[in-house]
Amino acid sequence: MSILNVRKIILASGSPRRKQLLEEAGFGISAVSLDVDETFDASMPLHEVAEFLAIRKAEYAKSLLQNNEIIITADSVVVLQDKIFNKPSDFQEAYRMLAFLSGKKHTVYTGVCIFDKVKTISFTGVSHVYMRDLNDEEIRWYIEKYKPYDKAGSYAVQEWIGLCKISAIEGTYSNIMGLPTDLVYEALRNFDGALRMS
Repeated sequence: MSILNVRKIILASGSPRRKQLLEEAGFGISAVSLDVDETFDASMPLHEVAEFLAIRKAEYAKSLLQNNEIIITADSVVVLQDKIFNKPSDFQEAYRMLAFLSGKKHTVYTGVCIFDKVKTISFTGVSHVYMRDLNDEEIRWYIEKYKPYDKAGSYAVQEWIGLCKISAIEGTYSNIMGLPTDLVYEALRNFDGALRMS
C-alpha cells in the first residue's frame, strides 16, 4: 500500500520529530517553522491546552496557505497532578521536571489542527506514560547527554528514558513523540479527498 497525496500538505512546525513521524507514515510533506506565543489562560482545563495551542498556531499559519494546500499544526504538553510540564528553560528546570515525573504515571496530550481555506478540524491525542524511578545520577547524565530543552516534560520517548525508564504506555507511541499519526491519517482520509490509496 502506498499513500499518494492529492493535495500538498504543509507541517507548520519546527519539530524534527513530527516531520519524521509524518514521513515514516508515508506522507509527502514540506515543513516550515512558526514563532508563536504559547501562553494560555491558567484557568483552562489542562486537557484542552494542547489543542488550544495547536489552533493558535493555525491562526498564525493561515497566511502560508496557497491554492489547494492543507496545513497541519500541533502542540504537546505533559501533565501530572494538575500541572503542565512544558519545555524546560535550563538544566535546573529540566532536573526538577524529571525528578517530579520519576516513578509516576503522567499523561501526554498532543493537540492537532488541520485546515485549508474552507475547512478546519482539530482534535487531541492522549497517551498515559508509566515512568520508572530515576535517581540523581541518571537524571543528570540524561540532561547532560541529550539536552532535552526543546521537549515537553524534559524527555523524548525515543531516547534513553524511553528505552530504559518507561515501563508501559496506554495510547500510541507516536503521540508521545509529538503527533498522533493514527488520528492524523484518519482525519486526512476524510478531509475532502486529501489522500487517495493505491
